[in-house]
Amino acid sequence: MTKQSTESKRLLSYIIAQWACALKYEHLSPAAIQAAKLFWFDSIGCALGGSQQDDAKILLKHYRAMSATADSSGGEGGGKGSATAFVSGFKTNPVDASFLNGHMIRAMDYNDIYWKADPCHPSDLIAAPLALCESEGVSGKDLILATIIAYEIEMRLCEVGRPGVREYGWHHATLSAFAAPVAAGRVLNLTPAQMVSAIGISASRTFCPGAVTAGKLTNMKNTVDPWAGRMGAESALLARGGFSGPEHIIDGKEGLFAVFHHVQYKGEPATFDGEALIKDLPNSTNSHYRILDCGMKSFPIEALSHAPLTAMMKTVKEHNIKANDVKEIKVEVIARAADILGDPHKYRPDSKETADHSLPYCMAVGLMDGMVTPLQFREERVLDKALIPIMDKVKVVANEEFEALFPKFQPSRVTITTNSGKSHSTRVDVPKGDPRDPMTEEEIAVKFTALGGDVIGKDQCRKLQRFIVSIETARNLGGLFELTTAR
Repeated sequence: MTKQSTESKRLLSYIIAQWACALKYEHLSPAAIQAAKLFWFDSIGCALGGSQQDDAKILLKHYRAMSATADSSGGEGGGKGSATAFVSGFKTNPVDASFLNGHMIRAMDYNDIYWKADPCHPSDLIAAPLALCESEGVSGKDLILATIIAYEIEMRLCEVGRPGVREYGWHHATLSAFAAPVAAGRVLNLTPAQMVSAIGISASRTFCPGAVTAGKLTNMKNTVDPWAGRMGAESALLARGGFSGPEHIIDGKEGLFAVFHHVQYKGEPATFDGEALIKDLPNSTNSHYRILDCGMKSFPIEALSHAPLTAMMKTVKEHNIKANDVKEIKVEVIARAADILGDPHKYRPDSKETADHSLPYCMAVGLMDGMVTPLQFREERVLDKALIPIMDKVKVVANEEFEALFPKFQPSRVTITTNSGKSHSTRVDVPKGDPRDPMTEEEIAVKFTALGGDVIGKDQCRKLQRFIVSIETARNLGGLFELTTAR
């Protein structure tokens, strides 16, 4: 073995690739398999609701037109593809299908959440292995295996920054581009060398600035991570065809770690714990899989809003507080939550994308309507001027004491002061949906039907639930797409 190849085998992309290529369904723990099925149940519910969002409709129209152009020029186009888009049943190639379906999962910001050094939504990436499973004609077990791999690598990447890449103004889609090709590549049974190339191809192309979630938000907020998933699918297919990518993209010359090491944070260079990325990678039924540490969302809003909204709703219910009674709502959160959710743009949201990342809006509409569901993010509600006086009563404050407890906890304290001068305060450290207070299958089913009942019908929702919770028995995934298609 040459010196170069010996050095290559020590690079992190090789170690990850060798692990992913060796992992088999039989190595997975029953708890991880069950979690994967529940995350698919939650994710497809989110996709059914997401299909009705304006940005999802724009994307579907665009890709239909692109396919029609390909048809007219003699290429493969709509109706002839090997992969299916949810709800519409549009047939296309697996790369476009992974993007369309991944975007639908993400479109309402209602899917899963994991936040350590960086945040992530691993389900943003799993539409890529799904599309490849369909196009390759493989089984539900293959999908579960790829899903658990996606969660494992994505979540580890979000743990190892010191601090996370978001603190330097980069979006976590930057990290997703390293994880997506691993999951996609496993479906294609890539060799370790091909998998290394897939990682290099994908990550070379998908560094994403944090502007997409800073200040005034646009349709790109819910698009960049599914785009990383799309890159994972395409990169895996390219690697299978012999296309190469840089093996040193993570920890080698001018790779991820080196690029961020040039940046200062509080007087120190950024660092990554490369050993933690690969330490104790699970490989048996007795191993702990990261998917068990991921949370779900009980509200369709930004993750750090969940604890304060839960605290406010508890206070309002316990003391029977009406919107007209309120003089001030003081919201104490960690510093990054105050920065993301309480900047001036968030006090006058003019789109769903800004509203679901606005603590003033979420608190105001929750107080006024007694709930925060997808209905609260329809355009007419977001633009309702009656909410402005309530939003202006919301004071978002960073609490240094809480900062020290994050990310183990997401502490928030909400103090409501009434016009009579009384104050009522509630603190919440763990929002509903966190693995320490998980959503049950029955609770997910309620969310699923609320999102999908009007899209595919409640009877079809029940059939979909039965299919998903026994998806490991499916020899192929055609039945899944039949059930996710509106009649």
